[in-house]
Amino acid sequence: MTDWIKTALTRRVSRKNPRGRVRVVVVEPNEKLVLLVKYTLAVAVCLSGLEVVHVVVLRCWNSEVFAAITGLIGTVSGVMISHRF
Repeated sequence: MTDWIKTALTRRVSRKNPRGRVRVVVVEPNEKLVLLVKYTLAVAVCLSGLEVVHVVVLRCWNSEVFAAITGLIGTVSGVMISHRF
């Protein structure tokens, strides 16, 4: 399986040399950043499962768990967007 997180964080920069030719430079992300994003996504999946179990067992919505999920999703989205530009 291709590492889609590393692919999403990889940047391609076009450079023009003095002769007018365009060269594409691939900038790979830091391995620590990739691991951090993977960990954050795993925690978000675990918290989503916890929310589902909470709703099924107790039949009520837990706002604190949902706030944690939205915070993690916002963090991952911010990292992806800011790293691309």
